[in-house]
Order: sequence, then C-alpha cells, then structure tokens
Amino acid sequence: MKEKWGSVKNKIPAIAALVVIVIIWQILCSTGIVPAYMLPSPVAVVKAFFGDFPNLMTHAAITLQEAAYGLLIGIGLAFVMATAMDRFELLQRAFYPIMIITQTIPTIALAPVLVLWMGFGMAPKITLVVITTFFPIAVGLLDGYKSVDPDAIRLLRAMGATRTQIFYHAKFPAALPQFFSGLKISASYAVVGAVISEWLGGFEGLGVYMTRSRKAYAFDRMFAVILLIVVISLLLMLLVNILRDAAMPHLKIGTGDGSVSH
Repeated sequence: MKEKWGSVKNKIPAIAALVVIVIIWQILCSTGIVPAYMLPSPVAVVKAFFGDFPNLMTHAAITLQEAAYGLLIGIGLAFVMATAMDRFELLQRAFYPIMIITQTIPTIALAPVLVLWMGFGMAPKITLVVITTFFPIAVGLLDGYKSVDPDAIRLLRAMGATRTQIFYHAKFPAALPQFFSGLKISASYAVVGAVISEWLGGFEGLGVYMTRSRKAYAFDRMFAVILLIVVISLLLMLLVNILRDAAMPHLKIGTGDGSVSH
C-alpha cells in the first residue's frame, strides 16, 4: 500500500499542473482573449473528439498499423545491427557515425523523398517509422552490451562458455534495461513518424485526417487528433513498462520513493 500511495503521490504534481493549464486555456478561450479560430477551447476539442470518434478510430487504426510494422522492423534491425557491431569492432567504427548522421536529417525532409520513391501507400510510412525508431533501440542495446563487467565475461570464458552462451547469460540480460528505455522513446516516435509521413501523401491515417481538417479550418478536430496522438503514445509507453516488468521481474523500478530495488 505504501508503494502504491507513493506512486500516486508522485503523480499528483503533474496532474495538478495539467489541470491548471487546461483551466487557463479554457478561460482564455471563453473570455475571447484568444480567438476561437486561433485556439479552440478544451470543451470544443472534447466535443470534436467524441463527435467524430468513429472516423477518428478508422484513421487511427491505419496509423497504428504503420507504427506497429515500422517499430517491429526497427527493433529487429536494431538488434541485428547492435549485436553485429558489438561482435565486430570494425563494423561499429564504420556504421556508428552513419547511424548518427541519419538522426541529424529532419524527418519532415525525408518524408517527401520516401513518398516520391515508394508512392502513396503504406511502404514510405513504415520506412520512415523504421528510420525514426531504429536509432534509440540500437544505441541502447549497444551501450548495454558494453556495460557488462569484463570480469564476468572472463569468468564465463574460464568456465568454457562459448560466445553464444556469454551473450545469452551476460550481455543480453545486461542490455535489457537500456533496451526498454530506448523502446519507450521509439514507441512514441513511431506514432509521430507515421503521422508526419501521412501529412505529405496518403489516403488514410491521422496525418491525412489532420491535413483535411486544416484545409477545412476545423481546428477543433486538429486538436482532437493531437489529443488522440498523446493518449496513444502514453498507452504505448505504458505497454512498454508492462513488458519490461514481465521481462525483468527481478528488477522493480519505481517503488514510490524514486529508488530501485532488486
């Protein structure tokens, strides 16, 4: 009970700050200080959200599908690349700078190029999500592999362990915390990356919905999409936390007082 109360107590300041922001937002809109065509009120956004809920869910299903495919492919590529770079130092020296360079290119600049090469289907959206989500996971895994105690590896070698056994029993378990940290970031990036790619070409998805709403000057619906994206991203991060706790039951993170207990 103490742990649960501590966890709830830690969230109270953030919830209170959010409530204050929403109240101020509503006051600014209700009093006319900020015109409705510039910023719709929270009430208008909620009405738009529930008023067009079925249509929003239809578009959200497409965006989630693109994000899920891209994230899964990104995880697979990151695992293969990070493992190979940990195994072969030459690969790390050759490809790590290239990985960093890919992150300096703005996502909004890549999207039209991918649409030009791959058309207006799902392929360019998935590709952009892969590019967006690959780096945090790969770096997390690589740092995790490098964090293993050298003495532990030498001990396993002295006991006759193979490279595969060392990887399975020492390196991979050590990389799990960093992997899930990178996955939490990538999960939120996946949805944003899919929406950005839909802005520049497509027929369905939350990005397409936002573009149509903008052209119709329906800013309440645009903010409703933003609200939905925030909710989806938070749910995805919650899912990552659940998977992390299931994969590492021995590691209990966030006991309420900010400590980490084993």
